[in-house]
Amino acid sequence: MILGLKLGLVGLIGATAVHAAPAATRASEIEQRSSTCTFTGSKGAASAIKSKTSCSTIVLDSVAVPAGTTLDLTGLNKGTTVIFEGETTFGYKEWSGPLVSVSGTDITVKGSSGAILNGDGARWWDGKGTNGGKTKPKFFYAHKMISSKIEDIYIKNSPVQVFSVNGASDLTLSGITVNNADGDDNGGHNTDAFDVGESTGVYITNPTVHNQDDCLAVNSGSDISFTGASCTGGHGISIGSVGGRSDNTVENVTIENCSIKDSQNGVRIKTVYDATGSVKDVTYKDITLSGISDYGVVIEQDYKNGSPAGTPTSGVPITGLTLSNVKGSVDSSATDVYILCASGACSDWTWSGVSVSGGKTSSKCKNIPSGASC
Repeated sequence: MILGLKLGLVGLIGATAVHAAPAATRASEIEQRSSTCTFTGSKGAASAIKSKTSCSTIVLDSVAVPAGTTLDLTGLNKGTTVIFEGETTFGYKEWSGPLVSVSGTDITVKGSSGAILNGDGARWWDGKGTNGGKTKPKFFYAHKMISSKIEDIYIKNSPVQVFSVNGASDLTLSGITVNNADGDDNGGHNTDAFDVGESTGVYITNPTVHNQDDCLAVNSGSDISFTGASCTGGHGISIGSVGGRSDNTVENVTIENCSIKDSQNGVRIKTVYDATGSVKDVTYKDITLSGISDYGVVIEQDYKNGSPAGTPTSGVPITGLTLSNVKGSVDSSATDVYILCASGACSDWTWSGVSVSGGKTSSKCKNIPSGASC
């Protein structure tokens, strides 16, 4: 009995000793996570990916991301800060990307003064975007970012779509620059600046965009604002197309104090033919248009396979729409305003201070809600 008792005590003491080591390891991990880690050069991406949960601040200084590799900063610890410095570059490969992906809670992603994320999109551009030709990587996934912010990021020459915001809540993107101006004459296509879906509370402030597709496209989500934007060369500031996805509801969107110039469209809302969903309580306020080539204001419920079908359907009603102080000019070959609604599918619109001129008056508008004009 005494021998057994001694053996039991020895076993207990040994077990305690075995469990003491992880406590020291946890303390070490906490110390590491409170540190600033700097990654640079051709091995910087791999090192950052490997060590991303060991650093409270991740500095990416002139990192060269290898071809076909995502700079994967998903699953960051709560409160992590990511800082881009110098020029971040990406190797060439035909693939769908993304080039950068970030997720987590209370995350801050920011660019230092002079920092550039250079996609060198001309290597992929062929005028087809995501509709054919070379397979092109999307740029930046901001998926499942919660109570987080992305600020002062400068992105140059994205191969195709830039920011994909999905599954996010309480996310602020401020002071973002998307400069795809080189794509105007070199085959840039589908270079949407901000695509938002399945998110609640997305606040995009003071972006500067020059691209070849939507400056903003809200496909689904609620409580979204887009303010102080300067949009050049693209397809306009868009809701939709809405319909045909797993989430087809857009609600409470405010687009305010924005300029749209040298673009195909200005204000645009498009819903999908024969789909179901809803567009509710969208406001465009204090919008200035200039050099618009196709439509100053275009609202249509007839999108089919990515193009207007000409026949609207009522499955995605547009209600509670406000256009206030939307002013400016379009090209002489453009149409000032075009509204194509299904019967009873557009209602409760407020239309004040809308003054678009310089183009043609459409003769094809249908089912214009009370108060609006075409």
